[in-house]
Amino acid sequence: MITRARFLHTALALAASAALGPALAADAWPSKPIRLVVPYPPGGSSDIIARSIGQLISQELKQPVVIDNKPGANGNLGAELVARAQPDGYTWLLCDLGALAISPSIYTKLAFDPSKDLRGAAMLAYSPHMLVVHPSVQASNLQELVALSKKQDLNFAVTATGSAPHLAGVELARITGAKWVYVPYKGGVQSVQDTVAGQTQVLMNGMLATYPQVQSGKLKLLGISKESRMPLIADVPTLAEQGAKGFASGTWQGVVLPAKTPDAVVQRVNQALLAAIRTPDVRARLTGQGAEVVTMTPAQTDQFFNAERQRWRTVVQSANLQLD
Repeated sequence: MITRARFLHTALALAASAALGPALAADAWPSKPIRLVVPYPPGGSSDIIARSIGQLISQELKQPVVIDNKPGANGNLGAELVARAQPDGYTWLLCDLGALAISPSIYTKLAFDPSKDLRGAAMLAYSPHMLVVHPSVQASNLQELVALSKKQDLNFAVTATGSAPHLAGVELARITGAKWVYVPYKGGVQSVQDTVAGQTQVLMNGMLATYPQVQSGKLKLLGISKESRMPLIADVPTLAEQGAKGFASGTWQGVVLPAKTPDAVVQRVNQALLAAIRTPDVRARLTGQGAEVVTMTPAQTDQFFNAERQRWRTVVQSANLQLD
């Protein structure tokens, strides 16, 4: 028979153990490989960054980091996979957080709620959108492209319907009066390839994945969607300078985790990510390709996401865009 005193002692010990459980779990984390989900095909901006920092994260956390490309539905398939994963810190999503913020506004049957089922871990980098055309297009600036679009059909390559580059194209057309036919793809890589091949004539896409084609002369750069010029290409005017007043857009690569991931684990993930992205070699490599290292705390990442969701909701509503 157990005495009352012994019963109380045991109960208190169990309660203390339960209270310490999350802290002890965080201290022991990580104890197995980490799955870094990129919800787009290989070769895009998010994939480039994931492969730039994957090994560094592995060294920092002393566990393998497995990069898992899960493309589909404008990144929503991979995002849902992470949203439904165990909140134990072993499944991460690295994607364009701006694009993820668009999904609740444009998809009527989204199987998850990014703002409720995911939480921010870190912002990593920003790559402005580049407005590029096939070299055969007879336009050397935004004004000439807009005028040309009113005289002949121009196919605008869309990295994915409802993506940030798609809505950037919609907003740019609204501001300038440009007219083009949107041709949807399943990812940025294919849209770039088809524009290089001349099957589409106009493209907006993240600089990190597009600039190499500009450097090689396979695409012609007309402007960047940034508030100020970039030192890397200081002679290239912004779209705002060319008449699209106030226009700015880009891809924001960051990492989110399942919503119920413990705070202590989220903070450790943030530390590992920032240590990797701030490495001089990684920073120099990304800067040379047109991406800026832009880091944020988990709370700042969530604030950014919510602001982007509000911003793009207005664009979606004005364009009357809805997808199942």
